[in-house]
Amino acid sequence: MKAWKIAFAALAVVGTQPLAAQMQTVPDRAADEGEGPFPRLLITGANVVEGSGAPPAGPVDILVENNRIAALYPGAAPDSVRNSAQKTVDARGMYVLPGFVDVHGHNGDPAKAPQPSYGYKLWLAHGVTTVRGVSFYFGPDTPDLSDTARSAANTIVAPRLIPYAVFGDKWTRGAPDTPLKARQWVRWAKAQGYWGIKFFNSATPEVLAAALDEAGKQQLGTVAHLAQTGVAEVNARKAVELGLDGVTHFYGHFESLLKDGALPYYPEGYNYFDEQSRFGWVARLAPQAVEPGSEEWDEYVDALVESGVTLSPTFNIYSASRDVMAAKTRDWHAKYTIPSLMDFYAPSATNHGSYYKDWTSEDEVAWRRFYAKWFALTKDFHHKGGRVTAGSDPGYIYQTWGFAYIGELEMLREAGLAPLEVIRAATVDGAREIYAPLGQEPPMGRIAVGQLADLVIVPENPLANLKVLYGTGHTRLNYQTGAIEQVGGVRWTIKDGIVYDAHQLLADVAAMAEAQRAARIP
Repeated sequence: MKAWKIAFAALAVVGTQPLAAQMQTVPDRAADEGEGPFPRLLITGANVVEGSGAPPAGPVDILVENNRIAALYPGAAPDSVRNSAQKTVDARGMYVLPGFVDVHGHNGDPAKAPQPSYGYKLWLAHGVTTVRGVSFYFGPDTPDLSDTARSAANTIVAPRLIPYAVFGDKWTRGAPDTPLKARQWVRWAKAQGYWGIKFFNSATPEVLAAALDEAGKQQLGTVAHLAQTGVAEVNARKAVELGLDGVTHFYGHFESLLKDGALPYYPEGYNYFDEQSRFGWVARLAPQAVEPGSEEWDEYVDALVESGVTLSPTFNIYSASRDVMAAKTRDWHAKYTIPSLMDFYAPSATNHGSYYKDWTSEDEVAWRRFYAKWFALTKDFHHKGGRVTAGSDPGYIYQTWGFAYIGELEMLREAGLAPLEVIRAATVDGAREIYAPLGQEPPMGRIAVGQLADLVIVPENPLANLKVLYGTGHTRLNYQTGAIEQVGGVRWTIKDGIVYDAHQLLADVAAMAEAQRAARIP
C-alpha cells in the first residue's frame, strides 16, 4: 500500500467501511430553528470583547442590518434606531464576542455519529460560527461541498463551513505520487470548490513541494499533520521551508529539534499501526528534543515565526492521555454524548484514537511532561509574534463536538496565552488563517462595522473564567443563598444575522442522545 494510503487508512476507516458510506442527510432548517436575518437587529447593553485583543467595553448597542454589523453605539443607540429594530436582544450585563472559528473540524461517520446535525448544533451551541473541515468527511462522494453550500444559504442549522480535502482523497484517478499528478490533483480540488488541502506528510519531498507550489498558485490554504510515516523525510522545519501554511498537532516539531541523530529513537517492538504503541511512544519523543531556551530551540522558533506559518496545536484532542479516567467521565457525556460515540471512544483495536487498551500511570506521567514542552514551544512561538489558532479535532478520544472546542481554549490558556490572546486565537486569528491564502482580510472574526454578524452572547465573563462557555455551564456557590448553581453557557449564537437559542440547540442534541439510548432498551 502506498504511504499516503496507509496514513489515510489509519485515520479514515473504521473496519472496512468508508466513513461517509451511510451518513444521513442534514435536515432542512425548520421555521422555528433560529430567527432572522432581520432588516434591523439590535443587541442592547452589551459588554463587547471585539476580538483583536482590545479590552472589554460596555455598555454598547450593536446594530445589525441583515447579516452585517451596521453600527456600534457606546452607551446606547438613539431612540430612532431602537424603535426601528425588528428584533431586539437584551444583553444587559452580558458579554458579546465575535463568533468562534474552529480551524480543525471533522464530522461524524455511520458508526459513531451518523447525523451531521449532531456536530453542527453542538458547535453552534458553543458559539462556533465557522469551521474549517480537514476534511469534514473522508472518501469520494461525500457531502463536504453540498453541506457547505447549504450552510452558506442558511438552509441547514450549521456553522459556516470551509471545506479542505485531504491530499489524494476525493478523486478516483489514483494516488498523486508524482509532481505532475500532484499539481493535477491540486487544480482538480480547486475546481471542485475546496478551499485548501490537508496533508498527512506521506508524499515524497518532491511531490509535496509540487503540491504546495501549485496550492499557492491556486490560492488554496495548506495545513499538515506531519505523521510519523513521513516525518523522517519531511519534518516541520522542512515542510515550512517548502511553503506549508500551517502545522496542526505537535507532529514534526520535536523531530526538528532532536538532540542526537537525524531520526527519533523507537524501541524494539514499536508498531505504528498499534495505536497504543504509537501514542504511548509519542510522549517519549519530548526528552529526545533539545530544551526550551537553548540556542537550537530559539533558532527553530525564530525560523517558524519568520516563515509566517500558523500553528493550530489542538491540545485538547490528546488531553485524555494525561488522565483518561477524567476524560471519559466529563460532565457532558451523560446528557449530550450519544451512546454510539461513547462506544467509539472506548478502548478498541480498530477505532482511530481509541487506544487506551492498557494505559498506565507511566504513560500519563510521560504525557504530562510532553505537554509541558509542547506548551513551551507554542508559548514561545506566540510571544515572538507567531499566529496560534484554535482547533478541536472533535469526534475522537473523548472529545465531543463543541465541548472539545472550549477545552481547547482552556488549554491555550494553560499553555501561556492570556485570556484576551485566547479569544483572539479563537476569532480573528482563526479567520485570518483561513483567508490569508486568498490575500484577503476576513469578513468575520471581529466586532466591527462591516463585519459579518457572527456573534456569541454569554451571560458571564469568559475572560475571567473560560468554563462559562461550556454548554453544561460552571458550578458556583451563591454566597447569598448558599445554593450551588450552574451558571454560564452561551445564551445566543448569531450566524449570518440569524439568532440561534443555544439552550434550544442543546435540548435538540440531548433529545438525539436520549432517543438513541431509548432505542437500545430491549
